[in-house]
Amino acid sequence: MKIILFLLPLIARSSQLTLSDCGTEARRPQVTDISVQCGTSSIGLAIELCPVIYTGYNDTLLILNHMMDPSCRATLDDSVSPPVARFNFPLNMTHACGSIFRTTSAAGTGIFSDFSNIQTVNISGVVRSIDPTTGTITYNAELKYYYSCAYPLEYLINNTQIDVSASSIAIKDNNGSFISTLSMELFSDSNFTRPMKIPNLGIELRTSVYVEVKATNLTGQYHVLLDRCYASVSPQPTNSSFFNLFVPCSKDRFTTMIENGDSQSARFRFPAFRFIEQQNETVSTYYLHCITRLCEISTCSAFKQCSNRRKRSTLDTSADGISKTYTITSSEIVTKADTSESKEKPLAAGEEDDSAVGLGVAVGVLAFACLIAFSVSAVFYKRLRN
Repeated sequence: MKIILFLLPLIARSSQLTLSDCGTEARRPQVTDISVQCGTSSIGLAIELCPVIYTGYNDTLLILNHMMDPSCRATLDDSVSPPVARFNFPLNMTHACGSIFRTTSAAGTGIFSDFSNIQTVNISGVVRSIDPTTGTITYNAELKYYYSCAYPLEYLINNTQIDVSASSIAIKDNNGSFISTLSMELFSDSNFTRPMKIPNLGIELRTSVYVEVKATNLTGQYHVLLDRCYASVSPQPTNSSFFNLFVPCSKDRFTTMIENGDSQSARFRFPAFRFIEQQNETVSTYYLHCITRLCEISTCSAFKQCSNRRKRSTLDTSADGISKTYTITSSEIVTKADTSESKEKPLAAGEEDDSAVGLGVAVGVLAFACLIAFSVSAVFYKRLRN
């Protein structure tokens, strides 16, 4: 975050607030006079108004990106102390009050180190003062409040002050995240209408698990694209056994992709399995994780091409990488360690194996037949001798 300020004290002119209303807040602006809220659907700006009045302006003379539209103008909020001028505008390319959208790409780091193209969208603009002075000269310093919100599109500052004699400039950089709009849910049907209920004894092996990752209240220019989904025996996959359901350009043969990168929902299906290391336990418990990309509609098709994505073969278990990622994780999945139909099921105490019983009967019949044959032979032999 950088704040650059220089201001000249002037007589205030405001139809709504006066210097007497400001009390001790009637002062030169400071680096903390502007705040930026980078929300998931809108950006909010709050500028302390008393320093603006002290400089010679009021809230009606603060203009966002040269936009005179009433919806883009400031509103006075004197319910807080000190009072502020508030701006709020939606995260929508077609109506963001003149904000500039720039998407940048860079190689991934940490858990994303195997991805060659990680995108970030930067939304920026400026609030300027309009000098009401007429004539050849003015004694009013120009006010400029620059704002910037950076949103990473892949989901697993020092302050500097410079004094300038010609104008007053405040620059505020901030980071936002769309992670709060994303959710994962498990379903038991192909229509994704019945949430999956997992009993205490677990679900049967090979039961179809339907997974949906969706965005709610997300600005319309982005779609959801799953880059990688994997299962691990721990909710925190660091130093944990894991299994990749799919990675860029490759997937397990039993995983079926249903929808990915085509809307604000991504869906896939996989059959329930168990981890071999849990074979001595009654049930096998594991967690599903998905690294999720939010791609602009015009670029989603490009990210589906293998030339733009690199296959991931191992899990980066760096502590820093894990803690800084935006990964969506499911609730626990529990499967039965063995099914009743399994051919490898061991015999319980008192149970008889049908094949063993059949073999015993066959041996008994054969022995009885041999005994009769021996008796008949002995009778004929005795008669012949007589």
